[in-house]
Amino acid sequence: MQEENTNQIIKTIGEHGEEIYMKLQEVVNVGGKDYALLSIVEDDVLPSSDNDESEELIIMKMNKSDEECTFEIIEDDEEFNFVAQAITDSDEIEEND
Repeated sequence: MQEENTNQIIKTIGEHGEEIYMKLQEVVNVGGKDYALLSIVEDDVLPSSDNDESEELIIMKMNKSDEECTFEIIEDDEEFNFVAQAITDSDEIEEND
């Protein structure tokens, strides 16, 4: 599993048309596909502190083309569980090092 650290704010539109800002925490590659680990932020600025270990992470599939990168909800439960387990296993390995 390859990881890439980034510090970006992504703006997306929620189910009810509202703007949602998310911080791109990491990009991970699982099974040859890229997935983004995101957390919701209050507005379009990075939080002043990265110490909040309890923040909820959102996993989304990344689709890259030459001009843009889009994020897609993982609707397949089996795919989501596979990716979440790979991320959890990777975190446990890193903690033991």
